[in-house]
Amino acid sequence: MATSLLDLFRVLSAFSPKRVDLKDAPWEPYVDWAIGQGLAPLAAYNLEYRLGLCGAPQWARDRLLSIYQGSANDNVMKLVNFKRAVDELEGRRIVLVGAASFAECLYPHIAWRPVIDVRLLVPPGDVDPFVSWLRRAEFKAAADAPAPSGERVLSDSRTTLYVHGTLMKDPAHDQAMIARALRLKVYGPSMLRLDLEDALLTHVTLMSRAGFDVPMLEFLDLRELVLGAPSMGGDYSREPKAEVVLERAKQFGVERALWAALGVVERLFPETEAAVARLRPALSLPAREVLNRLVVAPLSEVGRTDEFRGEEALRTLLAGG
Repeated sequence: MATSLLDLFRVLSAFSPKRVDLKDAPWEPYVDWAIGQGLAPLAAYNLEYRLGLCGAPQWARDRLLSIYQGSANDNVMKLVNFKRAVDELEGRRIVLVGAASFAECLYPHIAWRPVIDVRLLVPPGDVDPFVSWLRRAEFKAAADAPAPSGERVLSDSRTTLYVHGTLMKDPAHDQAMIARALRLKVYGPSMLRLDLEDALLTHVTLMSRAGFDVPMLEFLDLRELVLGAPSMGGDYSREPKAEVVLERAKQFGVERALWAALGVVERLFPETEAAVARLRPALSLPAREVLNRLVVAPLSEVGRTDEFRGEEALRTLLAGG
């Protein structure tokens, strides 16, 4: 049986792929799609260092490898530059959210997870002082970058920073997340990362606010959060506490968004089935059917190139908890 696009995606997005014969795989549609979805660096590493003579054409290996090398250099530049901007800041609680945190705590190699921007959560009263501090490192307001949730957007022409004073609807939930956050000493004494359960729910929340029009790479992030970062040995390398995830999902009003995102992860990565079953909220049958049809099924289609546009009714459904 010929290798399908889904098969190829699963092999090349695995952290420990099994050696398989991929000479009959659909390389032309995969390569362009993978680059656009942020998957190329991990795919390139697997082809070069894990899968050996698997039958991949040389042109595909070369193209993916060029993206891998660029991703490695870009990530190092952005994260070192960010560290220089914040590592002397003391006495604050600044939480690193999303890609910049995930690249270090979920992925065994920092090049595997491209970091497009850096997101931070701070107490509302610290937004302006923190922005003023960042100006010392030549970060200035980025007028051309969208700020749909009222966050401050800064750039030094190389790295874009999003500074959030709030993420959840209820500011008390943001305060609780900041209080629970874990030390992230590599970036300085004021830097933190969300605990595992908050990281998982915040990731789902931001995905749903984007109408799930996000790169496939973000579902790899969610896969590793759901599984408890089994390839690592850090703060997130444990099983998420199901009772905590479910209770906080209810408090945050993201039960439907969580259900939909977990459904996509389970379809894409069958190894997550047991973990997803523990974390999946209980929803009514009509809500499950709508989410399956409008979110889970289309987002689980590997190779899809059309933009996913959440209808207003779907956004309302997701926001309704």
